Amino acid sequence: MSQPQPGAAGEPRRVAGSDPDLAAVVAAQADRAAFAVLYRRYLNHVYAYAFYQLRDHHDAEDATERIFLAALRALPGFHDTGATFRAWLFRIAHNTIANAHRSRSRRRVDPLPEAWDRAAPDADPAGLVSRADELRAVLRAVDALPDDRRQVVLLRFVDGLSSREIGDVLGRSPGAVRVLLHRALRDLEARLRS
Repeated sequence: MSQPQPGAAGEPRRVAGSDPDLAAVVAAQADRAAFAVLYRRYLNHVYAYAFYQLRDHHDAEDATERIFLAALRALPGFHDTGATFRAWLFRIAHNTIANAHRSRSRRRVDPLPEAWDRAAPDADPAGLVSRADELRAVLRAVDALPDDRRQVVLLRFVDGLSSREIGDVLGRSPGAVRVLLHRALRDLEARLRS
């Protein structure tokens, strides 16, 4: 069993090993080049979160870049105070994507027609249509959720964050996150059945 590690004056004690990213964070704080380990570890997760929120490949790439740049700039201020690095990073992602949504609302964006979605020539057309229809139905149902419930669903099922980490990202208790997730799943089930 891990032993509590003494914290600096005024900092809480933590159980060693409770944040698997802590050693990489400390290394990156000492040498910015070591941030590459964290970048590689979370790039796909952060991009997926941004893509599910923004629904545009280019906007998601831009947001992902801004998220990691903001994290790199803020890394010297990261302290081991109870929230994991992953929760801290996704809090930055949450705020960056909220800014992207505000920016988007100020400019008009017309999506390409669905006819632009083309299947591979050797694909099973009936299966592809069925899966695409199911995916569109799920995405519409997730989009129709209130913002806090949509955030909880994406952070839990797309990015695999725990209730505590989601709470750190959204500024809520783990219990409140579990309640939100339960309500969101119940709402999604009702929407998909109708």
